[in-house]
Amino acid sequence: MQELNMKFIDPHIHVTSRTTDDYEAMRKAGVVAIIEPAFWLGQPRTKVGSFQDYFSSLVGWERFRASQFGIKHYCTIGLNSKEANNEALAEQVMELLPLFVGKEGVVAVGEIGYDDQTEAEDKYYRLQLELAKEVALPVLIHTPHRNKKQGTTRSMDVSEEHGLDPKMVIVDHNNEETVKEVLDRGYWAAFTIYPHTKMGSERMVEIVKQYGPERIIVDSAADWGVSDPLAVPKTAALMLQHGIPREHVEQTCYYNALAAYGQSGQMKESDWLQAGPVDQRHKFSGNSVLRGGQEPNVENGGSNIVPN
Repeated sequence: MQELNMKFIDPHIHVTSRTTDDYEAMRKAGVVAIIEPAFWLGQPRTKVGSFQDYFSSLVGWERFRASQFGIKHYCTIGLNSKEANNEALAEQVMELLPLFVGKEGVVAVGEIGYDDQTEAEDKYYRLQLELAKEVALPVLIHTPHRNKKQGTTRSMDVSEEHGLDPKMVIVDHNNEETVKEVLDRGYWAAFTIYPHTKMGSERMVEIVKQYGPERIIVDSAADWGVSDPLAVPKTAALMLQHGIPREHVEQTCYYNALAAYGQSGQMKESDWLQAGPVDQRHKFSGNSVLRGGQEPNVENGGSNIVPN
């Protein structure tokens, strides 16, 4: 894709589902940092241990894997709205969450909110809002795909019932129907750029033209389905082509995500600007991103000490 000589943050991407080729392409396109929200894996989990291992991978292996391709990885931790409907399991997951939200690199509680807007979803959404307040972390809200406007309004109403400051809440999966209210109420408005559905790049351009760059965040939400891990840089390129000022593009595709999630105290620009060179001789729990016989990428001589 077009070289823009810009830095990007993708603040919502499920890289556990992506390949090393995606990491390489993202870095080449200018993505320097990513946030991976805990989410549904495509089929229901049946035991609390599967959540525990998944959360552990977000703060462990995947963080390491991203670093091996020159990308800084952060995550959010939470019980997703879809699986909140299994209340017996949800109760056990709620006991796990306090063990993980304080881990290094966790920048928010999320993604949480509503799917079908059931009583169970409401219960565990509220409990997780209280957890976020307790640990002073931002909240990432998943707005429902059905009855989106109603669910988005309800998400914000409940957040305010629990006393959260809108500046600490990122409302994601917005569209033309929800954006005005989200911005008017002082929340961060994030947009998922998906091929053929949700919010496309062309529609995103029009949103930024109409509302400007304040508190607007562009992300890919790329996952195990048809999605694009380069959605953020591609949307940035289209914005520039349509005459949106470069500083507005940088704000929506880099600085706003840093400001919103930086409130966690876990995410700073120096994390990647002052990061050491990539050294694929490193290992995580004895494991490498390479397979037998593959030559490690060692930039600028790598580090003097290579941990095993």
